[in-house]
Amino acid sequence: MSKFFPQYLTLHPSSLQRNARTTLALTAALTIAAGLAGCGSNYRPTTTPIVGTGPGSQPSGTMFVISKPTISATGVGTVVDYSGDTIMASAPIGPAPVTFAINGSGSEAWTLNGDGTVSNIPVSTNLQAKQVTYSTLTPFTGIDPVVALFAGSFGLYALDVNANQVDVLTGSPDAFKQYVPVDQSPVTMVGVTGASRYYAITQGIPYLTPINLDAKSVEGGVACTTNPYAVTAKGIADAIETSPNYTVSAHIQLGVCPDYAVGSPDTRRVFVLNRGSDSISVINSQNNGIDSCSPGINQNGQPYTCHPSLPLTPSAGKVHAGPVYAEYSNSTGQLVVANYDGNSISIIDVSLDEYGNDGPNFGKTFTIPVGSHPASLTVLADGSRAYVANQSDSTVTVVNMISHTVEKTLPVTGHPRTVASIANSLYGKVYVASPDTPYVTIIRTDQDIIGTTVLVQGNPIDLRVNSPDTAASNQHLISRMPGAGQPCFLPPEDFSNAGVTVTIANCKYQDASQLVP
Repeated sequence: MSKFFPQYLTLHPSSLQRNARTTLALTAALTIAAGLAGCGSNYRPTTTPIVGTGPGSQPSGTMFVISKPTISATGVGTVVDYSGDTIMASAPIGPAPVTFAINGSGSEAWTLNGDGTVSNIPVSTNLQAKQVTYSTLTPFTGIDPVVALFAGSFGLYALDVNANQVDVLTGSPDAFKQYVPVDQSPVTMVGVTGASRYYAITQGIPYLTPINLDAKSVEGGVACTTNPYAVTAKGIADAIETSPNYTVSAHIQLGVCPDYAVGSPDTRRVFVLNRGSDSISVINSQNNGIDSCSPGINQNGQPYTCHPSLPLTPSAGKVHAGPVYAEYSNSTGQLVVANYDGNSISIIDVSLDEYGNDGPNFGKTFTIPVGSHPASLTVLADGSRAYVANQSDSTVTVVNMISHTVEKTLPVTGHPRTVASIANSLYGKVYVASPDTPYVTIIRTDQDIIGTTVLVQGNPIDLRVNSPDTAASNQHLISRMPGAGQPCFLPPEDFSNAGVTVTIANCKYQDASQLVP
């Protein structure tokens, strides 16, 4: 009997086809049987989900506000989320704060406290009291020896009107390291993030002792606030070089009662507001002097001139302008000024040509009437609108920067003294703080309506945002304390109605019932 070896067996093609059909049928049957046996435990094919096409998330950002329940109480720092208008964190930040400054990145703030200390505050949504550290300034006596804080790139600077110097604080926490002697009564400071030269703005009148104005004695610290047009002394801008070792390189004469200053982001110009002269002194930072030159022709054959000073105009029926605050619009190359005594704002072209000369339209000014006593303003990042805080009539005026017209007037709670904006027209928000109410008003700029209010602990002293457009550096590095030309926390009529004199102490009170005769 022959052996059977299947591997050597040759099959007919028809047999192969029958075997293949049999194998396929058997495989299908087994597959069906397996599926029926365990249909719930097998992976199923997935389909790609349809992604929604709704609006994108809003840009991230924060607003930081310092407030205090009473004049001598411990202050509170509050971090508010931009997207949700929600309080993310709050913590006690020091005794009786009177003003505060924030750095360019918006990550750290400092308050000047009533006991002569400086609080170092990390601004974040995780803010806690244990994270706040304290520094001590040079010993002093008297009232308000330090009137402002400036958050420079290389440290913190305190303007000491008692010793006529700028105190330099560095380290972690920032502590006093050295001082720079300057002219009499330094009240504000100016510079942009990254600059190596800053300007200390001095008024040239004694801050801590009385002076005679119109046959009346008034404290020097409020002379430029109560009657700046009776002051005769002119201010000085002292140029402070941070390298190699904090020296004053120039003394530049200004107008009467300088009270605030703004630097252009390119560091080429500095604009100093002279409340007593109704003007703006223009400093050419490239030359470290006043903006003066002989008219000439630039490399492109275009004529140029220089502008040592820019005049300001009040609205109809007002004698003086009285500038107290300004912002530089990087989008439009314009300086926007709040004229407190003139019930107006000024929109001024301050653009330069490509060689750093004053542009052909430099100094062209539009004056727009607004509400009563505009104490501050803010310009949206896209340069489309300005929002003006009118202290006396409790309103915010919305000004179209293109047509130079008033679009709307919004009523707010209290007497607003500070406004700050973040983002642009579509997603923008404007924060309004009044020193005599614990509510911060938030305006939506897509419709220019009041979106909501946020209740903080006590009345706000001031507020800032971490960035004007959620991307660029914060340019508002200087604090603002009432007095020295700046508006008091309460409007003028509150003092006249109470029959009291404006003193440095009264100027800082946030409640009319606290005013002292």
